[in-house]
Amino acid sequence: MEFLFQPGVYATSSSTGTTLLDMLERMWLPEHHTGEGTFYIISGFANYNGGLRFYPSFSKHTDRGGRIFAIISGSSTRQLSSLQVAEALLGCGADLFVVNRKRLLHAKCYGTANKHGQELIVTSGNFTGQGMSQNAESSIKLTQNDVAAMGFSWEQLLSGIFTQGWDIYNLKKSDTKRKRNPGWALLYDETLKAGTLET
Repeated sequence: MEFLFQPGVYATSSSTGTTLLDMLERMWLPEHHTGEGTFYIISGFANYNGGLRFYPSFSKHTDRGGRIFAIISGSSTRQLSSLQVAEALLGCGADLFVVNRKRLLHAKCYGTANKHGQELIVTSGNFTGQGMSQNAESSIKLTQNDVAAMGFSWEQLLSGIFTQGWDIYNLKKSDTKRKRNPGWALLYDETLKAGTLET
């Protein structure tokens, strides 16, 4: 297992890196895993800069047969996740879901599942530019052996989420221009000046 408190406050190993971004790079970017299995993103807040480092690799992953499964929060009254991050993830071929209701989805979990096993990062860092490397956040990464030992399953976690009866919208790439799905109205526009965001 690996633990870090960013940015550069404390890490249990020199190989861990100093930020959540470093952890995610080592999990999602290795070329030999591209196209294998599924990448997972669960985050209460999300903006375009949160995934800036990963969009090219995400596209390559799905082009080679892999999947990306992302669940983010949305609200008609609060700025939780942006139109820009949704469009970018859909452009990479991600399966994208938006949970309606402020403050309901506050968990931040990232990981992978493929024929080699599953990995899990549990963190306070959102899928935002600030959460990835700038905010004071803590993260713990569980290896495939750790995940197997505690019986964690990404599939069972997602099943649990989708059986809660929450108001969840599945956005589609084909709807990016017209935005007819009501879920789009739960996302804010990063290009518009607004008040301070909690990210």
